[in-house]
Amino acid sequence: MIFGAVTSGEMSETPVTESAPSKAVPSATVRKASRLAWLDALRGFAALCVVFDHGSTLLIEPVRDFLYQWLNLGQFGVFVFFLVSGYIIPASLERKGSVRGFWTSRLFRLYPMYALALVIAVVAYLTRHGTIRGAEHHPLQAILAWLIMLPNLLTGPNVPNVTWTLSYEMVFYLLLAALFSWNVHRHSGTYATAFAVGAVALGGVLPMAALTDWSARVGHGGLALNAVADGLILAGIGLAVSSRSRLARTGACLSALTGFVLVMVNQGSPYPWEGCVILALMFTGTLIYRAEQGQVRKVPTAVIVVAVLALATAAGLWHGAQRHEGHQWQIQWATSVLLAGAIFGLGLAVRHRRMPRWCAWLGMISYSVYLLHPLVFDAYRSVPVLHHKHTMPVQALMFAGCLAVIIGLSTLTYYFVEKPMQRLGRRVAARVTSATAASATAASATAATAADDQTGAGSAVAEVLDDPPAAASRSASSSSAVAGGSGASP
Repeated sequence: MIFGAVTSGEMSETPVTESAPSKAVPSATVRKASRLAWLDALRGFAALCVVFDHGSTLLIEPVRDFLYQWLNLGQFGVFVFFLVSGYIIPASLERKGSVRGFWTSRLFRLYPMYALALVIAVVAYLTRHGTIRGAEHHPLQAILAWLIMLPNLLTGPNVPNVTWTLSYEMVFYLLLAALFSWNVHRHSGTYATAFAVGAVALGGVLPMAALTDWSARVGHGGLALNAVADGLILAGIGLAVSSRSRLARTGACLSALTGFVLVMVNQGSPYPWEGCVILALMFTGTLIYRAEQGQVRKVPTAVIVVAVLALATAAGLWHGAQRHEGHQWQIQWATSVLLAGAIFGLGLAVRHRRMPRWCAWLGMISYSVYLLHPLVFDAYRSVPVLHHKHTMPVQALMFAGCLAVIIGLSTLTYYFVEKPMQRLGRRVAARVTSATAASATAASATAATAADDQTGAGSAVAEVLDDPPAAASRSASSSSAVAGGSGASP
């Protein structure tokens, strides 16, 4: 099973580690880092599970055979990661209060490392130390699928192979931006439940790659499909970050609807119900965040979380049986979903405890680990001398060596690619957000002044004069015209 980034995946805007207060670091910053360190620890743990999933097909196979009688560690890691992503990404969007700032941040957070991984994969292919999974036969078609990070929903191969989950990350972002633009983003429980019910009700009838097959039958291949999807989504995002309310909302809906259709009818792998399950888990993570912040009541939240996990489990068991998946597969599916929910709950329960620095640090580099580890294992496959029959102790040492290489390379790419680009992205996003907030405040003040002139009601202007920060917050919430979205930060 392969693994999504928060990202794939997602992800806090800044690296989080546990540290003691110092004169250089405000205590509020330290407390915030302490609260978020558990998320980094979960990301790092999930990343190691996926690394084991892929590496154990090459080395220490007896260990894999024993563990996989009950649990698919790769699938489990994917589900944990999507819960984490669902928890933190909406908080990032709402904190910025701007769709424009959100997309700016995502661009700098995900694309530089993603582009580097694609370049490394191509170089490895050209030097016969890796594969690009058939993209060499239709390079333009593949590039169009990679451009908007939707390879698993279009006709581009997943390169590296783990990037299939980035497709669901991207669709989640598109849905969030649209919901935020219409100020209906806080109904996370409803969305989580709807996707979970959809997984059960529709998981057995949803087609796989329907648009891809249709495009091939009419003679256009995947190139036209990828170009149309790119055009609709990029045009929608472009309108969503514009300064005009109606266009912004229309654009956000256009891109979100395109992504939603692709998830429902054009997944490349692995199962028809998987897209609904993933989105249900991500919105469940968001719901848990809202409960922790006091935005929704905890008892109904707990009921919804249990219901979503039960429905996601039932969807896999029922539809998997219809597809003649074996008993072991059904056990793996159930344990992956339920244990992912339990591990996330455990992390939430101990979130106020001190996390070991190495756990949080591993979470910081987890996106690089996620993207690079398949390339390292591909390189291992390309060296015949490494494939002699080795004893288990030797295999364990070789696996540890591969892991050391993965972590070493990921450390380099994090500090020399990810971190600098994140820093640049935060500066650009802050500038964008400040500009839109200032415009929103000015527009609100102008409207309030006009209303005061006409009706004599001067309370809004008085609020601007007496409490500018509060007025700016409320005007940013009500003025989706310039902010590219609506809703106050939690």
